[in-house]
Amino acid sequence: ALRYDTSRVQMEDVVTQPYDKITPEMQQRYYERSPYNLIRIILGKHEPGDTEPQEFLPAGEQAHNVYTRAAECLKEWRAARILAEEAEPALYGYSQTYTVPHTSEVRERRGFIALGHLYDYADKVVYRHEQTFPKHKSDRMALFKATRAYCEQIYMLYSDPAFTAEKLIFGTKSEHGGPGRQSQDTRPADLAITDEYGVVHRVWKLTDPAIINLILTAMADKKLIIADGHHRYETSVAYAKERSAQLRLPLGEPLDPDEKLSPSHLPVPPFPEAAMMMTFVNMDAPGITILPTHRVVFGLKDFNSEKFLAKAEEFFSVTPLVSADLEPMTASEGTAFLVVTRDGNHLLHAKPAAVRAALAGVPTRQAQLDVVQLHDILLDRILGLSQERITQLGNVRFIRDAEEAIAQVHSGKADVAFLIKPITLDQLRDVSLSGDVMPQKSTDFYPKLLSGLAIYALD
Repeated sequence: ALRYDTSRVQMEDVVTQPYDKITPEMQQRYYERSPYNLIRIILGKHEPGDTEPQEFLPAGEQAHNVYTRAAECLKEWRAARILAEEAEPALYGYSQTYTVPHTSEVRERRGFIALGHLYDYADKVVYRHEQTFPKHKSDRMALFKATRAYCEQIYMLYSDPAFTAEKLIFGTKSEHGGPGRQSQDTRPADLAITDEYGVVHRVWKLTDPAIINLILTAMADKKLIIADGHHRYETSVAYAKERSAQLRLPLGEPLDPDEKLSPSHLPVPPFPEAAMMMTFVNMDAPGITILPTHRVVFGLKDFNSEKFLAKAEEFFSVTPLVSADLEPMTASEGTAFLVVTRDGNHLLHAKPAAVRAALAGVPTRQAQLDVVQLHDILLDRILGLSQERITQLGNVRFIRDAEEAIAQVHSGKADVAFLIKPITLDQLRDVSLSGDVMPQKSTDFYPKLLSGLAIYALD
């Protein structure tokens, strides 16, 4: 891995949230924190006179844009050894201690950072759970080709009730005993960072080939579900296929399978682009939090809340509420939404038979999801917002914070807000492994993985 030299930089000043969670205000703040902040690579500022990416320019014309500047930064930082390559192969234990938003509950999520081989979804090794936006993938492809580096990890879920990796990385002493309990750390972390949300990120470097091989063996048969990073994963696979064709080398298998059998050697991808940096998190361990992503709809022509609610009553029972309080929704059984308009607040409860009939063509697992009922019935059927229109980022904003969603309606920036419950981990697992997908932004895993803890340089 390439890693920041902690004797040269303060880690808090150079790491960032994932690129797709960075607002313009956050981007500016990161720029100001350090000349070596990773923002300059993963989400640089556009400048007047920037060109298209290199591959779209006529022969002989040199690109100058956010991607070329990112590549220059990375090259300069490596030359100055701000970023230095580790002396030996390693994987990294990674824990995040955080308070669940809007509660006082403290949780710890544990996993490890390593390279993962890239697979097509058709291979049934890696599973997605939601749709992606095409324009985000073209942006990441231009960045990957210019920098030849993966600076951010894909967040991958897998299942292992035996907690094999956790025991090998974090030790086995347990304060509370019993399966699933978090174990006590047997050694201090090599790195500890507190981010802007108060999340404490700790990293343990593991270099013993014998232990790494035990973890590799335990992970060899695991199916992976992408929690966060669909765009980056799909872009990496496309890049790997492109390079596989150019190099005439197979994709998805180590260069020499026999290397797996030697305790002193570790498997190597057949070519650098055949792998991607991932954080692997065990679904059977405690500490995973999924938050809801609310929908705010704006720019509707002649929106009338009374007519909308009258149409919704065919599929949902509608109860007026005095305030936009989430409690009645979260306490209710089954599918429920809190609908906020400038005329008032209403709790919608699904009428199971009517919803089933409306979603007759939708796979059963999906039809039971709140977010699918919201998109297919309320957004598409009643408001006329098709999946295609939403994919083009028209008329719908995806917002984590309920108060912000409500404020957009009351300020006139939006016509209606739909506040929803979060997807459960069991629902995610069932839908993903069955090969189905949910609408975009169906899940919001919290906290996000920090970018800049390790970098996978392809050259």
